Amino acid sequence: MAPVPLAIRTAEPSDLPGLLALYRELNPADLPIDAEIAKARFETIAAHPGMQLFIGLADESPAASVTLVIIPNLTRGGAPYALIENVVTAERYRKRGYAGALIAHAVETAWQDGCYKVMLLTGSKDPATLRFYENCGFVSDKTGYQIRRP
Repeated sequence: MAPVPLAIRTAEPSDLPGLLALYRELNPADLPIDAEIAKARFETIAAHPGMQLFIGLADESPAASVTLVIIPNLTRGGAPYALIENVVTAERYRKRGYAGALIAHAVETAWQDGCYKVMLLTGSKDPATLRFYENCGFVSDKTGYQIRRP
């Protein structure tokens, strides 16, 4: 079976149902988000300076997504930095290079916006997942910490 080409673009309001389906695959234990709250959050994301939600479409179907946040900065000569979050590919589209293509698109967007670095955190300990991010060009040379709301 020949791979289906991936079309990458910024997510639009009509993509919200597909995005929510992808996010259910990313975090299956999460409680479903109320439709009105989801719509309001999407509008906030779309209006937020420096925040972009990219979607990859295969046969016009949501196949993968990634969020890019570009953060203004007062160090490094004022060069911003970027954070990639919520990397997800629908199970039926995995192992086709779609997530890698979306990550490459997000990284290139960050470089075009003058970022001096792009960060990505993962909670996965799966060696295949870690290798995937390394194959995308990321290096594990810092220590990340988080604190979650109780």
